[in-house]
Parts: sequence; structure tokens; C-alpha cells
Amino acid sequence: MKSGVPSSGQAWRRTLHVTTAAALIVAAGRGQRFGGALPKQYAKLGGVPVLRHSLVAFLAHPQIGRVRAVIHPDDRDLYDEAAEGLPLDAPVPGGDSRQHSVRLGLESLEQDAPDLVLIHDGARPFISQQAIGRVLGALQHAAGAIVAQPVVDTLKRGLDGCVAGTQDRDGLWRAQTPQGFRYDDIAAAHRAVADRALTDDAAVAELAGLSLALVEGGQENIKVTTQEDLEGAERWLRGGLSLETRVGQGFDVHVFGPGDHVTLCGLRLDHSAGLVGHSDADVGLHALTDAILGALSAGDIGSHFPPDDPQWKGADSAVFISHARDMVAARGGHIRHVDLTLICERPKIGPHRAAMITRVASLLDLPEERVSIKATTTEKLGFLGRGEGIAAQAMATLALPAGS
Repeated sequence: MKSGVPSSGQAWRRTLHVTTAAALIVAAGRGQRFGGALPKQYAKLGGVPVLRHSLVAFLAHPQIGRVRAVIHPDDRDLYDEAAEGLPLDAPVPGGDSRQHSVRLGLESLEQDAPDLVLIHDGARPFISQQAIGRVLGALQHAAGAIVAQPVVDTLKRGLDGCVAGTQDRDGLWRAQTPQGFRYDDIAAAHRAVADRALTDDAAVAELAGLSLALVEGGQENIKVTTQEDLEGAERWLRGGLSLETRVGQGFDVHVFGPGDHVTLCGLRLDHSAGLVGHSDADVGLHALTDAILGALSAGDIGSHFPPDDPQWKGADSAVFISHARDMVAARGGHIRHVDLTLICERPKIGPHRAAMITRVASLLDLPEERVSIKATTTEKLGFLGRGEGIAAQAMATLALPAGS
């Protein structure tokens, strides 16, 4: 991911003077309790693999500078499909246990080690941006921090299928992920207990004597372990929790330059000039991408795909809008409608409008009736009226879990 995700540049470092934070997504398990033809992290949730939801959530956070997955060596093709188009560090193979996999992942970061590392289960698809931020914030005064939920149910001890007693629940929390640490501390702790079998990274840290802060997670931060969990996640994704409507707007403009075609809404249209831009200069998809990011309050297209980054030179803008779409899914939401207006004297949009709608609907996994594309001119006024370029403005309507 190093080359694709920008450094946040935000002055958020305080006690630790933190400059870098990485996310390690653990996805090397086989999911024996899950059943089915695929490991649970590659099962489809909302039309995309469970793992992709987790990857996108960390890519979307402005304080995370790198994201790397730890995968099973046999799953590379599945991983490549799940991570297609995402600006990630190359994955590393895991070991024969979760603990072993985490240690290998940590060691893979050693050469350019971050100050902080957040370790997250790839099968927890609905981690919120707020929870990630709370972990990072807690690491300013603690050596480690874990997302957790206080136990609210009465706990019973069982023996041979019968109740054998009641456990006091005061002070008990259910550990979730991500679990965050100062990199050097957790790497050393994992090496020290390589011969032990511990259930999570917090347990590793505890044995090393590290102080750990608890930060509250959310009920939605479920771990997909069984088919029933996946069905529950699908219900949640479809609106099992309270949803709110968000609306974002986007605007973009590109000037004409040398060339024999323009790219608009994912279509190549023959034309007497091209559009000038670092990528393919698809003004329509750029405006739509910014509209979706705006509804997410997630910055603009340039903050996710910097125009001075050479890897995006000539890039297909489908990568940008797919990234925005996946960010919506990672927040547990969905796109309800998009509306795009192309503003130009030429080329004529009308003959291509239906094909544009089909292409945009496909990119956003939307029915065509939820995609509106229109065209207008400026009545020969201004640079657009003089035929010097094309502009686009867009609106995107999203449904997101309330408070996300």
C-alpha cells in the first residue's frame, strides 16, 4: 500500500510524537467452524469478500499510513480478487496459528517499521472509523489499547450440559479487534512467547508487562465465524440497524488537449481532442467519486489518489470510484442513488447516455434506475461555452448506519 495511500500529514502526535501507523490484517485462518467452499474471510458479504470490507476500513482512516494482510499461502488468488485495485502493501504468508501469523506479519514490517501497529481480524468487516481513532488516541498514553465491549449478559458456568454456577460479570469485557501497540513493544513481546499458544495479541502484551487501555467498540464489530454470523452480517448490512441518509456533492473540470478521444463515465468516445489530466481525466467518474467521498466525510479524490503519485498516471478512473464504493460498504452502508450532470458543448452526450448509465451502474453495483446522467451547456458562455473543456457536477445519496 505504501505507494498508494498518502501520509495524513496531520499534527496528531502528542505524547509519543507518533509519525507512522500501520494496520496488519490477519487473514490466514482456514475457518473450520465456518464450513462452505471458501474460508470465511473470502465469503461474499454485500457482494464483496468479507476481507475487503476490513481492508478498506483501514485504508480509509487518515492516520493509517500502511495496510498489509497476512494470508494463507494457498489463498493468494482469492486474496488478489478480494484486494483488487486497493493500494496495499504486498501480503505476507502466515503460519500454523494466529499467533505465528501475527509474528510473521510484524517481522515483515521491521525494515521500515512504523511507530504504531494496529492488528485486526480480517473476518471483522464492520470496524468503524471512530473505533480505529480511539485506539490510536489511547496509544498516546498507553503501550497498548484494545477495542472491547463490556459484558452485559449474566454469565453461567457449565458442566456436563448443566448450570454449575454464576460468574460475576463486573469488570468483564469482550475483547475485539483492532488491538493497537507501539510496534517495537509488541514485536519483542511476540518473539518472547513464540512457543506459547495465546488467544490474542493483548494476552501476548500482558505477559510482557505492557499497560493496556480499553476503548469501547460497537455491537456491529462482529467476527464472522459461522454461516449464521455471515447471515447476520448481511442483515445488518441491509439495514438491520438504524440507517441515516447522507448526501454528498462533487465537481470536476478538465481542459481539452491533444488526443483523439475522451473518456467519460468509463466509456472511450472518439473526439477531435483529448482531456488533460494525471489519470484518464474521466471528469464524470471523478465528480461522482468526490460526491461519494463527500457523503462519507472522507476527503476528496486527491487525498486518496494523489495527482503527483506516478502510479496513477493514465489510471482508469474506475479504480477511484470502485474505491469510494468499497468505502461505503466498509462502513456498513450502501449507495442509494447518484445524479451526474456533464457540462460541455462537445462531444454530444445524448447518443452515449444509455451506455454511460449502464457502465456507472455496473461500477457502483446499482440498478440502472438509480443512476441519473444528464447533459447541458452554458449557452456559449465562459470557457465551457468556448469549447475549451468539460465539467461535471454530481450528487450521491447514501444510507449509512446512524452515527457511523
